[in-house]
This record gives sequence, structure tokens and C-alpha cells, in this order.
Amino acid sequence: MQRLYDFLRRHPTWVDSFWAVVLLGTSLVGGAIDSDYAESMNEAALVPIALALSLSVALRRRMPEKMLVLAAAAGIAQLIFGVPRIAGDFAMLVIIYTVAAIGARWASWFALAGGLCAAPLAQMRWPEGQTGMLGNAVLAIILTVPFALAWVLGDSLRTRRAYFAQLEERAARLEKEREAQAKVAVAAERARIARELHDVVAHNVSVMVVQADGAAYVLDAAPDQAKKALETISSTGRQALAEMRRLLGVLRTGEHQEVGEYVPQPDVEQIDDLVEQCRTAGLPVDFKIEGTPRPLPSGVELTAYRIVQEALTNTRKHGGPNAGASVRLVYFDDGLGLLVEDDGKGAPHELYEEGGVDGRGHGLIGMRERVGMVGGTLDAGPRPGGGFRISALLPLKPAH
Repeated sequence: MQRLYDFLRRHPTWVDSFWAVVLLGTSLVGGAIDSDYAESMNEAALVPIALALSLSVALRRRMPEKMLVLAAAAGIAQLIFGVPRIAGDFAMLVIIYTVAAIGARWASWFALAGGLCAAPLAQMRWPEGQTGMLGNAVLAIILTVPFALAWVLGDSLRTRRAYFAQLEERAARLEKEREAQAKVAVAAERARIARELHDVVAHNVSVMVVQADGAAYVLDAAPDQAKKALETISSTGRQALAEMRRLLGVLRTGEHQEVGEYVPQPDVEQIDDLVEQCRTAGLPVDFKIEGTPRPLPSGVELTAYRIVQEALTNTRKHGGPNAGASVRLVYFDDGLGLLVEDDGKGAPHELYEEGGVDGRGHGLIGMRERVGMVGGTLDAGPRPGGGFRISALLPLKPAH
């Protein structure tokens, strides 16, 4: 039974054709059986009119507009040739419903107008002899109701389908928007992790390289200094591993992580330790704080720490062997100011241009992204008297 139902749903024209044949047979048989009925009509016009009405039912879903015109022509021919009401006239109700539901809008209004005129015209063409004019008018109004009802049902179905189509479109659009937002979120998270990895690796590895070179240089002449450099390499490596573990923990979704495995995000207070680490690595750094220190939003604190970290890393990379640096933190009422300068030879020009070159310059790109995320401003470039300068202003209120 289910297979038959599915077959009929896939072939609706076959169902319509079946009912069209039934309607045609009923019209022809009804006209032939009733002798009085047959005498009052043009028998030659009965067959083509009944065929036209039945055909409009059979093909109503495939060509609703054309079948409406065919049914209207059959109705006009019925009036002209004097063929009274037949069973096939039921096709007019069917085609009006169909056009109102799935046909073009002009066809729907044409069907409504034709349906409202059909019953009054038929009543005028074949009035009831036993009732007066008032009775015929009332009967015409009553017979108009099925045509109007067929159009209303069809138009309601059209409205309902349009509503559900709109809901489906909205759901599809929301799904696409969710996917786009998810991709943006993933890209932003990957960029954040990439910045963190760059900051951790670039800074700590540069310290380890400097210390390793120094230890190799004084290994024979000053074993104590070499031992101290190796201890610095060990502690720096442990710190890098701890931060790497924290970042990797973010990526491990669905796995249980112990609280002790994570390391708190660096803040402004740890800049002093960062400066001391650079001094130990052989880079002279002058560090000063102006204004009254106070708690800051975590995003601002992390951004400030990473900017100082990246700036000092760049000084070690590009400043030369005798470079020195200075770090200034200024607490304003509505923000935090940062100024990191060095007196070295400075970074190549292409590295501090936006975008870098050949995959380099990601540190300054990361700085700009971090500062932009907290609504701040960043200026990076060579100093007039030599060296390099990085200045940033981080507001204490998030950007809107």
C-alpha cells in the first residue's frame, strides 16, 4: 500500500488523468440517459466541451495557466451553444483551485473573476422557470460560493507554501551564517594561537640561542659563567615548555586536563621578570614605570606583555651586539602607554612594513592584531637618531 501511495505521489498527472476520465464518462453518460436533458442542448457541442473540461483536469498541474484558458473557452462555448450544466463543469472548480495554488498571479486573479461570473451567467442563460427574478438572483449567489471557496482554498495553500519556503530559506541562510561565523571564529582562534606560539618561541628560543653562544665562547675560559648560561637556558626552556603546554591544552578539546598543567596568562607585573631575563641574556634594558600602577583588564595586560616581549626579542635579533633598550610603561587615567626603544642598527625596512616579506615580520603583524583587538593604536619604525622604536596606547575600555 505504501508503494502505491509513493507511486501516486511521484506521478500526480496519472491521478488527475484518472479523474478526468471519470468526469468525461459521467458527463457523456449523464447527457445520453436524460432524454429531456438531451433535447434541451446541442448534442454536437457536448463531446468537445466535455473533452476540453476533462483535459483541463488531466493537465492542470503541468500547465495550469493554459488549462485555465481552455476551461474558460469551454465555459464560453457552453453558453454560446446552449449546453446546460454538466458534470464536467466541476472541472472549473478544480482548475480555479489549482491556478490559485500554483499558477501565475495574473492567472489566479483571472480565475477568481471568471469563477465569480460563471454562476450568474449560467443562471441568466438557463433561469429556473418556477422561481422569479429574485429567486434566480439568490440561486446565482449561492452557486457562486463554491467558486469563491475553491479560490480561497487554493490561495491559502499558496500562502502557506510561500511561508514554509521563506522559513526554509531563512533556516538555510542562518545555517550558512553560523558556518561562516564558525569559520571566522576558528580562523581568529588559530591566529591567536599562532601569535602566542610566535611570542613564546621567538622570545625564549632567542634567549636560549644567545646564552648557548655565550656558554660555548666562555666554556674553557670561564666555566662558572658557562654554567650560569646553561642554567638560564634550562629555566628559559622550562618556561617555554610550560607556555607551550598551556597553548596545546587549549587545542585538546574533549580531553581531561589537570588544572596544574596550565600556566596563567602573562600580565604587566611579569614585565619586570621579562626585562631581568633579557639583562641576564646580555641585553642592557632600562625599565621605568610612570603613573600609578593598578589592575588592568586581562586582555590589555597580556597585550602589553607580548608587545614588550616581541620588541625586546627584535632588539636582540636586529639591534646588533652592542645594542641597549629602554622600556617605559605609563599609566594614564583612560589607558596604558608603552614605549620600547633601542639604540641598535634597527630592523630591515621590509620587516616593519605591514605584511612583512617572504613570511617574515609576523611579530609586528601580531602586535598590530593584538593592539587592534583591544582598540588601541601602535606605531613601529626606526628612530631618527638610529635604532628602533615601538609605541602603543592601550585603552582601558573595550572598543565598540
